[in-house]
Amino acid sequence: MNRRHCATAAITLVCALALLTSTGQAMAAPVPEPAPSPSSSPAGSPARYSNADLEKVREQIDTLYRKAGAATDAYNLAEEQTKKQSGEIVKLAKAIVDGQARIAALKDRAGAQAREQYRNGGLPPGAQLALSNDPKLFLDGLNKVRQSQHASKSLLADLNQTQEDLETYTQDASANWEKLETTRVKQAKAKKKINARIKAAEKLESQLEEKERVRLRQLERDAADKAQTAWLSSGAIKDVSGEASEGGAAAVAFATAQIGKPYVWGAEGPGSYDCSGLTSQAWLAAKRPIPRTSQEQWRLLPRIDIQDMRPGDLIIYHADASHVGMYVGDGTIVHSPRPGRNVTLAGAGSMKILGVVRPDK
Repeated sequence: MNRRHCATAAITLVCALALLTSTGQAMAAPVPEPAPSPSSSPAGSPARYSNADLEKVREQIDTLYRKAGAATDAYNLAEEQTKKQSGEIVKLAKAIVDGQARIAALKDRAGAQAREQYRNGGLPPGAQLALSNDPKLFLDGLNKVRQSQHASKSLLADLNQTQEDLETYTQDASANWEKLETTRVKQAKAKKKINARIKAAEKLESQLEEKERVRLRQLERDAADKAQTAWLSSGAIKDVSGEASEGGAAAVAFATAQIGKPYVWGAEGPGSYDCSGLTSQAWLAAKRPIPRTSQEQWRLLPRIDIQDMRPGDLIIYHADASHVGMYVGDGTIVHSPRPGRNVTLAGAGSMKILGVVRPDK
């Protein structure tokens, strides 16, 4: 490989690393989805929305935040992949620089051998040995000739292999750079979806008066309580009595210590968390690293039956695995619900359960 070409490729890659931490593109403000029209009522009436209207608003807001949660998972996964790919590019850039230095050293050695041959009259070691009239020198030199031949072959093989490795490193770095750019596009799209859905949900809620927002919160609690009651009545956790493992107890202690801190999408603490940011950091505190996103937690962690559940296990919610909470016992989870809410305790059955995973199984 041409040394100048390799050097140019390496410099380009190393310089490109400075772009890895660049900020994403600004996103245009989305158009929020319309809220249901308020029920007609006499002028000055405090009840602009009926309970049925508010329930529709609640369902719309809940759907928007769940979709934002799914987009947040996509963003978090892309963020994780970006860090990994960036690290690979850094390693490859270093390997390219090291490979170029090794090729330069090998060529210097080859040059030294050529200069030595020139000083000996341009004859190869075998010819010089054959012309010797001294039997002792002949015998002594025989081994040196073999060593020299082996060294020359080894040097040539080493040079060729290093050049091949350097070409591979350059190709891998280019491929990883393309992957990185693709991943960053995915991040930008996910970020746009998150912002659009959160703003649409906030727009719906902002159209309500204070009394209506209070009623909306009550409807949220009522819906959660109804789902929790139905779940408990089904006998889902009738025989659940598992005790937390040492790691599970540590994870629960960490997660519950975050109660009251706000939900912020993409956040991993210490001041705020999204749902999987809370669970992944809790288990990291228990010295058990787990995947960053709820979807990856569901895909990669060992699954268990609800009847075998114990504190510290993670309950994955919704068909798209877009939410996660940590079971703390007595039919309760600790979780970071959604934007506008704080880390809190909730009924484990207050949302649609997809399944349960155990990080330390």
